[in-house]
Amino acid sequence: MNRIVSRRGRLLGLALASVSFLSVAAASAGDVTVWAWDPNFNGATMKEAASRYTADHPDVNIIVDDSASQDDIRAKLQTQLLAGSTDGLPDIVLIQDDVAQKYLQSFPGAFEPLSDTIDMSVFADYKVAAATLDGKSYSLPFDSGVTGLFYRSDYLEEAGFSAKDLENITWDRLVEIGTEVKAATGHQLLDLDLNDAGLLRMMMQSAGTWYFNEDGSLNIVDNAPLKKALETYAKFYQADLVNPVSGWAEYTGSFTSGNTAVVPVGVWITGTIKANADQSGLWGVAPIPRLDIEGSVNASNQGGSSWYVLASSDNKAEAIDFLKTIWAEDVDFYQQILVDQGAVGSLLAAREGEAYQATDEFFGGAPVWQNFSTWLSQIPAVDYGIFTAEVDAAVQAQLPTIIEGGDIDAALEAINSQAQQQVQ
Repeated sequence: MNRIVSRRGRLLGLALASVSFLSVAAASAGDVTVWAWDPNFNGATMKEAASRYTADHPDVNIIVDDSASQDDIRAKLQTQLLAGSTDGLPDIVLIQDDVAQKYLQSFPGAFEPLSDTIDMSVFADYKVAAATLDGKSYSLPFDSGVTGLFYRSDYLEEAGFSAKDLENITWDRLVEIGTEVKAATGHQLLDLDLNDAGLLRMMMQSAGTWYFNEDGSLNIVDNAPLKKALETYAKFYQADLVNPVSGWAEYTGSFTSGNTAVVPVGVWITGTIKANADQSGLWGVAPIPRLDIEGSVNASNQGGSSWYVLASSDNKAEAIDFLKTIWAEDVDFYQQILVDQGAVGSLLAAREGEAYQATDEFFGGAPVWQNFSTWLSQIPAVDYGIFTAEVDAAVQAQLPTIIEGGDIDAALEAINSQAQQQVQ
């Protein structure tokens, strides 16, 4: 731990020549300040939560600043924590799950442990695990990145497949299905960006494995799920089922335009898909495929973030009570943000609410939200560690060789070698 802390500046990549600081109104006693990005999603849900809380707690004023990007928030937070200065920091901040351990391990004592006052068993296990260190959990879990296999039901039907044929399948089976769909319709199965390791990470997490061992050491060379994921990734290319893309616009454009048949991705893509109203009734959502190895399940995660309370907060008690009262107990709140923002929360009890039970005609009348909430509870927990981004880069460097039929064992050795240089 001391070795990690002593190198915290380098770990967080803070070679910042300048920082664009957030502008936050000066807080007074009773003010709870919150930093979040994306006013249409994270900011909107937090403002709804604030409205509900202050209706019964008029003495508390919750100020939500959602004007900055995630990068700006990280830069401001990291710079001040490195400098040991807490002036101007918020009471609550949103942090993406896969970088949470970097903050917790690099800045011990900077965040308030919430498991002392909030029952973490009411949330999805994998979300709690992402922010747990030395037996204490530090976040209030927010949105899930629970994954699904979004698919064009009309394309699959043309090839002779029904929704049932996509239930609880392996990735290898999806390759077979994709081959038949392409033969029948002329459409590629999926689109992939070699600069994004998201699909590989989904596959790995479905088997409860990550890039690291429990002690933080690299788990690359003998990582069976990672090897199987790389082999499966290559199969898509070798079967000529991939539409290669680069960047977000090309990625989303491929499936929204109808060029590709399936999209294995987090639930947060739902709004992008549904924005094409003329495609209503032509889409379905199935469980994510699993790896064809022991222990893998048809559930995984991609993305998601959670709320953290700064230990330096002058209104710590109010901040924690707010999170506990609304985010850990108000089931109706989760129905509201599901309807308004499409936010699938991590509170397990929320899935019993009316909004989660509703069907969606866009997806053929299926109870989409109920299905996602069921899959959410099945996601294996993994330790994202503090070097996920660095290992991602090492993996991505090998993908061009792998998809051309390169030796997977040699690729794993190369990934391990590059990763070792990055984490030392």
